[in-house]
This record gives sequence, C-alpha cells and structure tokens, in this order.
Amino acid sequence: MTAKIHFYFDFISPYAYFAWRRLPILAKKYNREIEAHPIVFGKLLDKWGQLGPAEIPPKLRWLNEYCIRYAAINGFEYNPPKKHPFNPLAALRISLKEVSGINQLGVIDAIFKGGWSQGVDLGDLSSLKALLTKQSLDGENLIQKISESDIKDLLINETSNAIEKGVFGVPTIIIDDNLFWGNDQMDYIELLLDGKDPLDKAKLNEEERPRAIDRKAFKKQSKE
Repeated sequence: MTAKIHFYFDFISPYAYFAWRRLPILAKKYNREIEAHPIVFGKLLDKWGQLGPAEIPPKLRWLNEYCIRYAAINGFEYNPPKKHPFNPLAALRISLKEVSGINQLGVIDAIFKGGWSQGVDLGDLSSLKALLTKQSLDGENLIQKISESDIKDLLINETSNAIEKGVFGVPTIIIDDNLFWGNDQMDYIELLLDGKDPLDKAKLNEEERPRAIDRKAFKKQSKE
C-alpha cells in the first residue's frame, strides 16, 4: 500500500501556508493521499521549551522579510492576517476531519488562502464563517459543531499524538518513517516521493549525531 502524506499544521504559521501551497500538487503528481492533522503550535512550544518567532523581535522581523521574498519568488499571493498572532483554535477545530468530513482538504485550503493571501482575521468566528460560506462550504454548520466538548478533545488528542511521533514544529510532513519540518523541505519530499531520496540511512548512527546541549551544565562549566 502506498504511504500517505501526513501533514501536521497550524494556521498561525506562514510556513505551513507555504507548504500547503505545494503539497496538494505533489500529492496529485505522485498519486498520494494527504492525511491532514491540525495541531496547536503553542502546545509544541510548551512541550519542547521553545519560543515562538513572534516572541523574538529580530526573528519576527526576519520572518516578515523571508515570507515576502519567498512568496514573490514562488508566485504565491501573500497578504497575511491583519491580526497576528491570532487565536487559531476555532479554525483548527473546523479543519478536523470529524468536523469538516469529506470537505476537510477544501476547508483547509479555504482557511489557509483566506488568511494568508486575503488577510482574513482567522481568529474571528464571523470572518471564518463568511470565508467558508464564500467557498460554498457550510460555514454556519461548521461553526456550530466546534462548540461541542468532544471536538475540543479531538484537537488536544491530535496535538498529543503529534508530539508522540516526534513533531516539534509546523509544518511537519511525515511519510512512512521520514519526518520533514518546514516549507523549505518540499524539494526533499519530492525526491523521496520520486524514489530518489539522497539520505543514506546507514550514516544515521546514533554515535555520529550531534549531541543535545545541557545548557545549565554548559554554563557552569564555562565559568570554571
């Protein structure tokens, strides 16, 4: 059986938007099914002890410049949400397969493009409803569904499952046991799908990998 493309994302990330612009094209080209997993980026940051880009002013400035350049080079519309960061929970819950059903990928596409190419406030329920309705999706019904407690639990479970699989950022794409992080991995993903992955897994010996740094121990050692 051909492996699915597992796409882990949060609408709050412009990188996830850029990855999404290319992913359906690759999936169609290589006859692969996309299994989409909305997750909460903030929970990943908490789990792995990281700061988000918006929390580091120089990185935020760089991010804005990068996005404008990347969009221009790739011919993508880029008009980010006027309010950013925003609360993505409603949009993420709407994009759960249990909520959007057979229209899941269409819902995800509409929300990504509405937010990042049209500047729609994805944290506002009325804006989300109007955005989905404009795309002939039942915005009112989708909004009603996400107030149910079990739907909230589903998003929590998706995020927890992602963490268990080693997901540490968005976008993350997993194909079999191959994990790719970031929109800049799309060329590597295509090589894998085309059977030309240059990764020599024999070289992934645990002893040869860079070691994680114990910051506290390192600081203490440097003072001695």
